[in-house]
Amino acid sequence: MINLILFGTFFIMLLLNIPIAVSLGTSAILAMVYAHDPFTVISTNVYNGMAKFLLLAIPFFVLSGNIMAKAGISTRLVNFIDDCVGHRRGGIAIVCVIVACFFGAISGSGPATVAALGIILIPAMINRGGFSAPFASAMMATASSIAIVIPPSIAFVVYASITGVSVGDMFMGGILPGIMMGLALVIIIMLEVRKQGLKASRERASWGQRARTFGTAFWGFLVPVIILGGIYGGIFTPTEAAAVSVVYGLFVGVFIYREVKWKDMGELLVDSGKTTGGIMLIIGSATLFAYICTIHGISQAAQGLLLDIAGNKIVFLLIVNVIFLIAGCFVDANSAMYIFIPIMYPVAQQLGINLVHFGVLSTVNLAIGQVTPPVGVNLFVAIGVADKLQGLKDKTKVTIASMSKAVWPMILACVITLLVVTYVPFFSTVFLKG
Repeated sequence: MINLILFGTFFIMLLLNIPIAVSLGTSAILAMVYAHDPFTVISTNVYNGMAKFLLLAIPFFVLSGNIMAKAGISTRLVNFIDDCVGHRRGGIAIVCVIVACFFGAISGSGPATVAALGIILIPAMINRGGFSAPFASAMMATASSIAIVIPPSIAFVVYASITGVSVGDMFMGGILPGIMMGLALVIIIMLEVRKQGLKASRERASWGQRARTFGTAFWGFLVPVIILGGIYGGIFTPTEAAAVSVVYGLFVGVFIYREVKWKDMGELLVDSGKTTGGIMLIIGSATLFAYICTIHGISQAAQGLLLDIAGNKIVFLLIVNVIFLIAGCFVDANSAMYIFIPIMYPVAQQLGINLVHFGVLSTVNLAIGQVTPPVGVNLFVAIGVADKLQGLKDKTKVTIASMSKAVWPMILACVITLLVVTYVPFFSTVFLKG
């Protein structure tokens, strides 16, 4: 009966479009009422879930991403990558994928990447590249989902806080899978170019022009180098790296690009606080939800069932992928991590699966979930951006229905990449020490 109350209430509230944090917390509290559990554990578990030193990296990474977006790094990255590959057929869509990977390494957030780059690249893909409005919006949304796989990633920080795995190892494990997802999307672009008979939309830029635009984008390219180099070189911890990225972002935004004014700091701090507050509320509610699953034996029963059904790595990983792909249709990455990872990772350990590899494949699953209807968050952000654009050659209204049709080839390409990452651990572990 507790299972029915806990999960039944949760899914009903999701279907009613109630925020995920409220759905998790309310369903957990109702299960506690039925089981006569003491309410004193609510505050304790919510606080303990959020009060982890490692999670302090989240507000710093969020603030760093907002500062770099305000500094105009997105425009500079687009200009440089466009000078490098924009002369090819479908070049501006390839620019979208590459820049989304680089900007994702700054923001660590899929929706933030869509919002920052979509206003530049969606109209460019439509008017200059000749792509349809739904395809351009879907490509922007899907490319931005790579942001939670390419390090630094907030999802990796959350996974590390649950399992105790090194954040630095998680960051290194996400490099190749993120690049592979980007290459898969480039293949989809090439197929669309051939199908639509699209031509190159600009001339090849000179090496001098490329050098000039690289000079302006150089400071943005240094962000992931500083973060990953500092962590993996033992100079600072992931949390310290996040703080360093904020200081570096301020330096570049205020003194190099001069786009960020001190008067902007209030707005940047408020926006970052709102984003961080939403993430932390989800973490607190999900921690309470996971606690109820543990004390009432739900987690242990689920682990035993997984071991009985799977029995070996191949079947277990297939089950994990199916569960995460379905979960990604309805809940965000952070919530899914707190609901499923505590159940799954002990089974993965028993089966001898590397926990960094397991965390990376789980995150790739949840990245795909950001563009999977009906609740793919990146899709809705892309629709919001497209609705505000004016003067588009393709007047087709971008809706969830039209985007859902356009996004399926991209999802399929990412799922194929997921299967490769799942069953070839090399791609997740090649950069790990030892």
